[in-house]
Amino acid sequence: MKLPRVECQSCGRSIAAGPVSGSLSKGRIWRHDAPGARRDLDGSLVSCPGSLAVVDIPVPSQQLAFDVDEPQPEADEATPALFMI
Repeated sequence: MKLPRVECQSCGRSIAAGPVSGSLSKGRIWRHDAPGARRDLDGSLVSCPGSLAVVDIPVPSQQLAFDVDEPQPEADEATPALFMI
């Protein structure tokens, strides 16, 4: 499933947004690092302040759809087949 991308209000980057439970038009921006951010003194990554913010999703979430292959025609009686019993 491809997630819609929205602009982060803090850093301006285009980030994927996953749907929020209970609201089809809202999403939560995925956690991401701020551009040019380095690790803290203790070695942990610094996330952008806009990470995990709730935003409006451009296209409301839709039911996941699958492409179904067309059924194959039945095999001919004259077509030889090998059966093991």
